[in-house]
Amino acid sequence: MNDLMHRGMLEATRLTRAGHLADATALLQCLLRGEPLPHSTFATDDEPASRLIDVTPDSVETKASWLSSRVGQMFRSGGGRSAWTAERAASAHISGALTRLLERIDRIAPEFGRMGLRHPSLVRPPEILPDGAQFIDGSYSDQAGSRAYKLYVPSGYHGQALPLIVMLHGCTQSPDDFAAGTRMNDLAQEHTCFVAYPAQSPSANVSKCWNWFSPRDQQRGQGEPALIAGITRQIMRDYSVDPRRVYVAGLSAGAAAAAIMGMTYPDLYAAIGVHSGLACGAASDLPSAFAAMRRGEAVPTRWSGNAADAKPYRRVVPTIVFHGDQDTTVNPCNGDQVIAQSSVIAGADFRTSVENGQVSGGHAYSRTLYVDASGRAILEQWVVRGAGHAWSGGSPAGSYTDPRGPDASREMLRFFLEHAHPGAAA
Repeated sequence: MNDLMHRGMLEATRLTRAGHLADATALLQCLLRGEPLPHSTFATDDEPASRLIDVTPDSVETKASWLSSRVGQMFRSGGGRSAWTAERAASAHISGALTRLLERIDRIAPEFGRMGLRHPSLVRPPEILPDGAQFIDGSYSDQAGSRAYKLYVPSGYHGQALPLIVMLHGCTQSPDDFAAGTRMNDLAQEHTCFVAYPAQSPSANVSKCWNWFSPRDQQRGQGEPALIAGITRQIMRDYSVDPRRVYVAGLSAGAAAAAIMGMTYPDLYAAIGVHSGLACGAASDLPSAFAAMRRGEAVPTRWSGNAADAKPYRRVVPTIVFHGDQDTTVNPCNGDQVIAQSSVIAGADFRTSVENGQVSGGHAYSRTLYVDASGRAILEQWVVRGAGHAWSGGSPAGSYTDPRGPDASREMLRFFLEHAHPGAAA
């Protein structure tokens, strides 16, 4: 990395910490494009050290384009920092977007990390919580390893048994990012639920993807399924959780992990949500994972949770699926495979009905219900027309979201609360 790039990184971070987000954004965009730098006074290199940054480079321009566009508009209009200050007060998510942009710098210039240089600490603005609510850090360890997590505790919790939703983020994401993008904490506050966000460790996967393609991580009592189940049970011990209403959902790699959790721990989770993910057993190594993501794999009869101690709990886990039909990262046919896998396990025919709709000013969609003999919708599949690899109806405050789609978070929570676990003790 040349000296100008190094100094530019440090200066952008200094500006961010000083609250001059517009200047920092303009500087970073110029660095990324190789354009002449805007006038600024470079800071010295004696900033406090923090963690190395390591995330995906090819998404920086896309994720930051709306931010840089907005900043450019304000500066062209002559508002400068005063306009930005007012904008920041009205739109806290812009600060989060800039933080994510900074967090992608090291992968753009990997030699920065190899030289041993570290960025100053990047401080995300604290989330504004309702009075009495908490968003707290936790950790869990067992023989499979350890994982951090965050837990949202709604202000309406006073010791009564509440539902728990476990949310598994996608690659390069974090609990804070995923919570911001899905707005699940807002819904949990509205419906008085706990929400847990396990965090994949970069030491387990450099892109922070859940290892859904690894055979060890598709088994009950092993690897990541054991860790996610352990986090779930730890929260159930520490708080009053209704064991009949424990759910797991995810996006992309997190969605594939959620499908695995439904197969390997059907005694723990009452229902699952799979957004832009793959069926359990879709892959057994990296080459087959890429193949499944590109074209999908026919896996309805395969079941990875075949450990002897998992079989007694086997049941059809109610499942809601969301997928964009223009997803070029995970082929949309994988959503079909998730539904097909559950249908095969059910061993019975479902009656299906299809509803079509359109979000005002946004995407069209189809919603297919799979209804059992008792009249209950056990499976539900949403196909969002024109959407790509992004959380439908999500907030731009988080990564990989598409605000133009139907609200996947609200629909998932609605589906979850319709399904209590038939075998869990009250």
